[in-house]
Amino acid sequence: MFKKFFEDFEIGSSETFGRYEVSREEIIEFASKYDPQPFHLNDEIAKMSPMGGLCASGWHTCSMTMRMMVDHLMQAGVAGVGSPGVDEIRWKTPCFPGDVLSVTSECIETRPSQSRANVGLVKSRHTVANQNGDTVMTMVSNVMILRRQS
Repeated sequence: MFKKFFEDFEIGSSETFGRYEVSREEIIEFASKYDPQPFHLNDEIAKMSPMGGLCASGWHTCSMTMRMMVDHLMQAGVAGVGSPGVDEIRWKTPCFPGDVLSVTSECIETRPSQSRANVGLVKSRHTVANQNGDTVMTMVSNVMILRRQS
């Protein structure tokens, strides 16, 4: 079932994955439920905003990123068992309808858990980019990964 454990993560290693196409309908649906600011819902108001057009909520961008990350971790067989949290999120460039997102993740720290002998913590820096290579979001997250049984 699991193929990649805590011991398999190396500081400095990175990988790029995912492909998520952002739709106007999904932007409006997400914003209607969770972040109903006018520039996420209304084209005319969005044109007058600093974003210059209808764009995804930053929280929507986080959710799309999470989907790509979970799909990737599951496909790679990573023995992930949750997360104690995110250290940092930065929304760099608006995410517009038609954008195609991908993620590059770099392992920046690993350490065994002090409270759970069977778990290690992997800290990663994630950069989410659109089809033009523009950075849409950056995030530093922590994931609990099972340790390989000896």
